[in-house]
Amino acid sequence: MKLNFKNTLLKTLFLGIFFQLTIFPVAFGQNKAEKINALMNLHNQYAQFNGSVLVVENGEVIYKKGLGLSNMEWNIPNQPNTKHRLGSITKQFTSMLILQLVEQGKISLDAKVSDYLPDYPKKTGNKITIHHLLTHSSGIPEFLMIPNFRKEKSRNSYSPTEFISFFADSPLQFSPGKEFSYSNSGYFLLGVIIEKVTGKPYEQVLQENIFTPLKMDNTGYDHHSLVLKNRASGYTKNGNEYRNAAFIDMSIPYAAGSLFSTTEDLYLWDQALYTNQLLSEKTKALLFTPYVSAWDGGYGYGWHISKKTIGEKTDVKVISHTGGINGFSTFISRMPDQKNLIVLLNNVGGTELTNIGISLINILYNAPYEMPKKSLAELLMETAMASGFESSFNQFRELKNSDDYAIKENEINNLGYQVLRMGKAKEAIEIFMLNVETFPKSWNTYDSLGEAYLINGNKELAIKFYKKSVEINPNNTGGISALSKLQKE
Repeated sequence: MKLNFKNTLLKTLFLGIFFQLTIFPVAFGQNKAEKINALMNLHNQYAQFNGSVLVVENGEVIYKKGLGLSNMEWNIPNQPNTKHRLGSITKQFTSMLILQLVEQGKISLDAKVSDYLPDYPKKTGNKITIHHLLTHSSGIPEFLMIPNFRKEKSRNSYSPTEFISFFADSPLQFSPGKEFSYSNSGYFLLGVIIEKVTGKPYEQVLQENIFTPLKMDNTGYDHHSLVLKNRASGYTKNGNEYRNAAFIDMSIPYAAGSLFSTTEDLYLWDQALYTNQLLSEKTKALLFTPYVSAWDGGYGYGWHISKKTIGEKTDVKVISHTGGINGFSTFISRMPDQKNLIVLLNNVGGTELTNIGISLINILYNAPYEMPKKSLAELLMETAMASGFESSFNQFRELKNSDDYAIKENEINNLGYQVLRMGKAKEAIEIFMLNVETFPKSWNTYDSLGEAYLINGNKELAIKFYKKSVEINPNNTGGISALSKLQKE
C-alpha cells in the first residue's frame, strides 16, 4: 500500500485532537492576562508559537496579541488582525451552511449523496447520507492518501466536480455509519452539494450567509492570486531553520480547509453561535451533538465535543477543532457554558498547538499548568544538521530525563516524517524507534514506525509494527488497511 506520508497529513495537518487536561502548577500572584502573556512569550521565545492569539472569558476578550513575524523576509510582525489560513477549522463553516439549507428545506440530513449529485457513482452515492459526510462516518477514502498526491496534484487547480473524480470511484473503507474515519473528501463533497443546491459558488454562499451578516470582514476564501492586506506568509521549520511552505492550490482544500480569518473575526463567529442569528436554537443544537465516538470524545457537525475535568470544575463542555495546511496550524476551543474561548492561529506549519491551548484553558479555570520547556525534538534536529544524526541520537538519550527539555510524542513523530521527506528513511526509522521507546503504550508510535519500514522496503517489520499498533488500538483503520494490503501481498 502506497501511503504517501498519510500520517503526517492526517494526524497533524487536518486532525482535531484534544488531550487530557492534566499539568502542573506555576505562576502564582499574577492575574490571568499576565499569566497568559508570560506563557505565550516563552512559547514564542522557544520557537513554539509564531502567530496570533485571542482569549475570551465570560464573553469578554481578556487577551489578544500577535507574536513573532507574519512575514519573515520583511520582518513584519503578527498582529491580532493578521489573516491566517485556517485549514480544517473551515469545516465548521461548511457544516453551518449545510444546516442553514436543512432549515430552509433544501437539504435533508438523511438524504443520499446521489439525491443531490445524480452523476456521483450510485454504488456509493446511494448509501452515503449528508449526516455521514458531516460526521466523518461515510467511509469515503481520504484524498490526501492518493499516491503521489502532493507531488502530482496539490499544485494544480481543479473545479470541484473535477476534483471529486479522484475519489468518487474508490471503494468505501467501511459501510457508511459503522465507523469514524476523518475524511477531508467528505467535506469536499459537502461543498459540491452546497453549490448544486444553491446554484452559487461555495465561497459566495459563505459570504452571503455567514461573513456579511456577522460583519466578518477579514474572513474569506483564500485564493493565491488574491492581493490580501495583512495576510501572513506560511512557513515550515527544519530544526532552527525556517523555509517558505510548499505551494498548494486552494481549490483543493475547498470546503474542507480553504478559508482565511483573524482571531478577531473568529471571536465574532464564536459570539454569533450564542445567538439565533444564523440558525434556530433547535437546529443549531445539531452542530454540537456528539454523534460518533472520536478520539477522547465525540464528533458533531464540524466540531469535536468532549466533557473535561479542569481543576476543580467537572463536566466542562469543550467544543474544539484544530486545523493545518501548508505553512499554517490552527486551534479553536469553546467552553460555551462559561462563554470562554481560545483561538490560536500560527503561520508555521506542523506546530503542535493543542498543549498550548490546554495551558490557556487551565489558566482560565485557575487550574494547574506548567510553563513551556525547550523541545528535545528540535534540539535533536539541530544537532543532526550540525554534527550528524548519530550524535543527535546519543544526545537525545542523554537528555531524555532532563528537567530542562520537553519530550512530546507528536513532535518526535513530526520530526520522523520530516526526515523521511528528506529521503533519509533509515534515520527516520531510528527517530520513530526513539518515540516507541519513550512512549511504548502509544499505538501511533508503532503505526508511524510501521509506515517508515514500509517506505524503506522492509515489509516484514512493517507488518510487525502495524500489528502492534492495531493490537493497542483496534480502531486504527489506517493500520488495519495497511496490514490487509501487506498480508495479501
